[in-house]
Parts: sequence; structure tokens; C-alpha cells
Amino acid sequence: MLASLGALGSAAIRLERADDVAQAEVLCALPALLELGLLRHSRELFTLPPGFYPMESIFMVMAFMALARVASPEALRYQPPGEWGKILGLDRLPEVKTLRGKLAVLSADETKVHQWSSALAKEWMATEPECAGTLYIDGHVRVYNGSLTQLPRRYVARQKLCLRGTSDYWVNAMDGQPFFVVTQPADPGLIQVLEESIVPRLKVEVPGQPTPAELKEKLWRACFTLIFDRAGYSPDVFRRMWAERIAVVTYHKFPGPAWAPEEFRPHPVRLINGEEVVLNLAERGVRLSNGFWVREIRHLDEGSSG
Repeated sequence: MLASLGALGSAAIRLERADDVAQAEVLCALPALLELGLLRHSRELFTLPPGFYPMESIFMVMAFMALARVASPEALRYQPPGEWGKILGLDRLPEVKTLRGKLAVLSADETKVHQWSSALAKEWMATEPECAGTLYIDGHVRVYNGSLTQLPRRYVARQKLCLRGTSDYWVNAMDGQPFFVVTQPADPGLIQVLEESIVPRLKVEVPGQPTPAELKEKLWRACFTLIFDRAGYSPDVFRRMWAERIAVVTYHKFPGPAWAPEEFRPHPVRLINGEEVVLNLAERGVRLSNGFWVREIRHLDEGSSG
């Protein structure tokens, strides 16, 4: 009653003992979620108008949805609201309309959303600075099945079809740990997203970057290294990246003929999980079309170099 009259700031979250609660196993991940910062900066950056559901419950709903493989707020219609309420420490799960309204309020100020994401990314990188120096950029298409807008079509590899959707560019550590994601409803391509959205953010957030004096002293030292697929291959991009002392590792889009097997030598390579393997590798200095010199490394596999 107080919530309906706007006289209640929010209901208190109170977990109670219960048996046989569906999806309650997601609570096992709650300590890890809190340690990673799910609620750490929420009160500092976001506010909600008075109502029944506290802000923390909205963040927890979204996290638990991901863990329970609930694809969207609309899919919550098919979940038992009372059971989920026990998981959240409330009477029931928010209705879809209510949840959508809360999310709209929380995401209305894009600056605060970016600050929240940036603060968490900095903290995650600071905990493992040795991993933050080498970052993987990977693009994924998220198919859109709604009817509110006509998003451009793009190729979805797993379905081998061109479908409407958005492109998500994930920035990950070497072990696959995600740092942040950049969503592009109208995808301009990896190169533009790299230069306009990802690199400026990494220059601010990556910890342990060398000082200008250190970069001047060591001519081949980089601030950090980016790894991405052939979509980002561009000699001009390589030159612009190195002008900012950012190293790049990618696939050669035009590799040319195979190298002679005599060039390859076995080299021990330590993987991120600590396993050591032996690969037959060869290396050449290659001058690209714009005169920029790079190192090309190939792997000899079953008689062919790739």
C-alpha cells in the first residue's frame, strides 16, 4: 500500500529459509557476483524513484537471469514469480512491465552507465594487470527478433544466414575474462569501432602502462597489445596504432603462397592455462603496401603453413 502511494522508499530484502525453490542454485554465485562488484557502485551512480522494488533487486534479477539462462525480461513471464521472490528476498519477482520501467530509468543517463562500466573494468584489470596488457577483441552478432525497429541485416555464422541484429564487440583478457562490451546497433565495422570506441577507452583504463619517458627510452615497447581477427586487418590501421604505441596481432588477409617447410623450427609455447606445447613456427619481416614493416609468423601444420 505504501509503495503504491509513493510513500515507501523500497521494501527490505530479507532472505528466509525455504525448501525446494526452483532456480535457487543461482544464489551459490551471489558471493562471486558481489566480489566482482555487482552492487559496489550502484548507489553512487544510480537512483530509482520510490517504489516496492529496491535498486539492488533489479541488479540481482538481471544477474540471476543470465545464470538461469533466461534470455530476456519477456521470458520471465514463464518463470514462477513467487519462487523467484524467495531468491530475491522479496514477495515476488517484478512483472515484465515494471522491470522494463526500472531498467529504462537506470539506463536513461548514458554517462552514468559508462562510468559504472568503466569503474568495474578498471577494477577487474587492476586485479590482474599482467592479463590486461594483452587484450582480445571479438565481435558477435546478437539476433533481434522484435518488431519495434528494422535493424540492418548481418551474417550470423552459427546459422549461416543474414539476420537482423546488433553487433557486440567484447574486450577480453587472455584467459577469456571479459572486461567490457561495446554494442553497435548499426555496425560500422571492427576498424571504426576499434579506433573510435575501444582504443580511447583502453588508453584510460588499462593499468600499468609505460610513461612517455619509458616509451622514448625503449623504442619497441608498447602500451598494450590488441588481438583481433581479419576484419581489423589494415596496414593503415597498423601504422596509426603504432603511432600511439599500441601493438597489434592479427591474421594476414592476403597471406600469399605457403612457405618452404625448411624455414620452420620447433618452438615451445606456454598456453594461458600453463600447458606447454611445441609448435613448428617460422618468422619473416614483411613490408606492407604502405611501406610499414611487420613481423609475420606462420605455423606448419600437416605439411602446409598457415
